[in-house]
Amino acid sequence: MASSEEDGNGNGSVEEKENGKKRSLGALATAWLIFYNIAMTAGWLVLGIAMARFYIQRGTHRGLFRSVQKILKFFQTFALLEVVHCAVVHTSVLVTGVQVSSRIFMVWFVAHSIKQIQNEESVILFLVVWTVTEITRYSFYTFNLLNHLPYFIKWARYNFFIILYPAGVAGELLTIYAALPYVKKTGMYSLRLPNKYNVSFDYYYFLIIVMFSYIPLFPQLYLHMLRQRRKVLHGEVIVEKDD
Repeated sequence: MASSEEDGNGNGSVEEKENGKKRSLGALATAWLIFYNIAMTAGWLVLGIAMARFYIQRGTHRGLFRSVQKILKFFQTFALLEVVHCAVVHTSVLVTGVQVSSRIFMVWFVAHSIKQIQNEESVILFLVVWTVTEITRYSFYTFNLLNHLPYFIKWARYNFFIILYPAGVAGELLTIYAALPYVKKTGMYSLRLPNKYNVSFDYYYFLIIVMFSYIPLFPQLYLHMLRQRRKVLHGEVIVEKDD
């Protein structure tokens, strides 16, 4: 799910827990993670400024995606490094991989590939949500790594998602829904029988499956973030049930 926020250390903190014990990251790993998070904060900030400038100058959202797509594609694809970071900060490779790949899927295989939907308001909706979310998230990680986390950043990290998360999911789902007629008409990314591989794949039905996957995933991830919010901001002890 593209709009989901991974919780915990994500891109690392100076100290992380391993088997109930705190373990300090090495100086080189910490320096790299600080650089990475500063770069990503700056990248999404540049994207946000570019979006605001475009709308102020043009007075319309039409053409906005095309104007900022290079910056978006670069920094969102660059986030693949977070899967590699899992080896350093010991977070879930599966969870991080799904979150990063779902974002890349939305950028490259939906918004980029189906140009007819690039001016949809839903595209602008998830772009705005992603931008605010990522500026908040990466600045949170940066200050956390520096051991100087301002309360406002911490507060924003665990409050903005209450509105941004559902809004982002709505934007993504509406965008995929808008893409369905074009995918069905063109047969893009689909493989029909007969063919030499003797395999069929229908991208249209794949997108429908992706949309339905939000139904079980969204409540679980949203409730998880609410529990983390209570724990971090209000000091509640949350007992997670084993599966």
